[in-house]
Amino acid sequence: MECEVPVKQVHLKPGMTVENLIQVMEQAGAYNGGALTRAVQITGTMFERKDMTRFFGLAGAMVPAGMGGIISDLMDAGYVDALVSTGANLTHDVIEAIGCHHYRGTEKCNDVELRHDEINRIYDVYLPNESFIQFEEFMQDVLSKIPDGSVLSISELLEHIGSHLKTGILATAARNKIPVFCPAVQDSMIGLQFWLYRQTHKIVVDAFADMNRIMDICFSAEVAGAFLIGGGVPKNYILQSMLMTPKGFTYAVQLTGDRPDLGGLSGATLDEARSWGKVDEDAKTVTVYGDATITLPLIISAALERIV
Repeated sequence: MECEVPVKQVHLKPGMTVENLIQVMEQAGAYNGGALTRAVQITGTMFERKDMTRFFGLAGAMVPAGMGGIISDLMDAGYVDALVSTGANLTHDVIEAIGCHHYRGTEKCNDVELRHDEINRIYDVYLPNESFIQFEEFMQDVLSKIPDGSVLSISELLEHIGSHLKTGILATAARNKIPVFCPAVQDSMIGLQFWLYRQTHKIVVDAFADMNRIMDICFSAEVAGAFLIGGGVPKNYILQSMLMTPKGFTYAVQLTGDRPDLGGLSGATLDEARSWGKVDEDAKTVTVYGDATITLPLIISAALERIV
């Protein structure tokens, strides 16, 4: 082994842009700061390439933390070709879109008192029960606009919901004809509201119908890139779908705070995915360990600065 590239000391100056900061961090190149700069490089390449099909995986409570706006902005800018999300993030997206809000709170609190005050806690974010009352009213009204006897895929159901919203992820996706996949939609308030509506109406959501749609996207992709926040169903649904094609992902970025040695998908490295053929042997990949509410804004902001 040889020592070739020295670590350069970081010097910060007033007025630096995010891209300026990433450049000096890149010169240091160590630890997760170095990984973050590599994520900016790969993300920028995924945004720039015209032959790129970009998959975005969204897990974790990102919308309650204010990160949903980044996703919808990327959709509007044409940098997302397919989104795979948890049902919870899409539920919170709808809640924001109908005029309700998540509120900054604290994790140092009495949760029993919050229960009595009808406030739900997501770490240090609060969400009043009143929001779910308005959410239920909206969902039942939107579902009533689907003709009885209809058979829908999950993405078609989400597109229908998004078409009745003006802002947010689902609204932006519907407006731009970007498919939103949510294989575990029943594991969310959207799923519960659909179950409630089905008690008195005949609408079927075909859980397997979206397999054709995402497979068509995978097979038609010249070059495929994946940007993954967390793991779980969104990550696996994206990676396993490309597994069915002769090729894997050429580019992949993963943001996670989980350890790989516990066997969970959120902690599984992208190198591990090479053994499955989900990621190409020579793919450019990086995993950035840390809080995605910190790493996501930095990576996307710097990547967008680079391609302007």
